[in-house]
Parts: sequence; C-alpha cells; structure tokens
Amino acid sequence: MEQHEVSSNEVQIVAFKLKREEYGMSILNVEEIKRLTDITRVPFTPDFIKGVMNLRGSVLPVIDLKKRIGLPDAEYTDATRIIVVKLEEITVGMIVDAVTEVLTIDSAHITSSKQITSTENDAHSESNKFINGIGNLNNRLVILLNLSEILGLNGEIK
Repeated sequence: MEQHEVSSNEVQIVAFKLKREEYGMSILNVEEIKRLTDITRVPFTPDFIKGVMNLRGSVLPVIDLKKRIGLPDAEYTDATRIIVVKLEEITVGMIVDAVTEVLTIDSAHITSSKQITSTENDAHSESNKFINGIGNLNNRLVILLNLSEILGLNGEIK
C-alpha cells in the first residue's frame, strides 16, 4: 500500500465546516471523529459547553465550536460530527457541522494570523485569537484554528 509521506515543510490538517466556511486543525491533535451522540447538559457552565458524553467509560466534555468562536447557532444535521481532540493533557469533543477531509498543506502556503491582523486594531486581534492562520491549497482557503486558545490554555500551537 502506497502512502503519501509528509515532508517537514508540510502540515496535515483535518478540515471541517462551520456554517459555510472551511476550518482546520492539526491531525496530530485529533484522536477520533464521531457521529453526534447523547450529550448530558451540565448546569452553570458557559453556553458554548454543550455538556459531557461517555467515551468508552470516560467522561468527555463537549463544546459547540461555532458558539466558542462566536458564530451563530445552527441546527444539527446528519453530517454533524464530534471531533475528539487532545492538547497537552486535555481531551475535549468539539461539535462541527461536517468533517470534509484530511489535507496536506505546504507551510509556505499558510499565512499566520499575525500577518492577517497586523493592520487591524487590538479589538480585532482579540476576536481573532482563535485563529492561527489561513491555509491556501490551490485557491481553497482553510481557516486554521488555535486549539490552545479555544481550550483556554492561552498560547500558540506550533
């Protein structure tokens, strides 16, 4: 079986949809992708935290990624998925509208969020803290998310 080898200047990302835009995160942080399942609501949590789910006997917090990054709410569909991600010692499920594919993007085709927001004022920079950069794959733009900020760990992911 032939496999595509990823060179040191390429990044593999899991691409997914939130509303009409395509987003992505490093495949190295993705543990698995699951269909939407029963989620138990936890009282007195921020509105972007949907609750918890049982993942093979472990309790896993689940967040609605659209709400977390400030996008309007939408109904869940058959394409809705939970991406289980792990960063440092934290494992979380993230609800997305649909998972599209795994992409390999040359790091030369990734524009950092600092380059995008450098001419903007600080208010825009604060609202863009969840974005690491924009990947351009044959004129297909993928917004790369900063999982550290989304999970509240405050720092950039390299």
